[in-house]
Amino acid sequence: MSQHTPNALTAIFKRDRELIPHLKGSGGHFARLAEEYHEVNRQVHRIEAETEAASDERFETLKKQRLSLLDQITDIVSKAREAV
Repeated sequence: MSQHTPNALTAIFKRDRELIPHLKGSGGHFARLAEEYHEVNRQVHRIEAETEAASDERFETLKKQRLSLLDQITDIVSKAREAV
């Protein structure tokens, strides 16, 4: 079994710990992306922990989806950081 990394946004964006809640609280697109990221991340971790079964194809699809969401979130966080 592989080592499990939480991949929580606050862990990924440590230097932006104050910015993340602000962006989530503003609602809109970022809040939706963050919620979707958290749900997909939870699914990936359940599969990795073998508490949920999934085909290899489903697992790979979820990991790609998580990466795509993280790319979008990173772009928003970077732009918000520059604006501050």
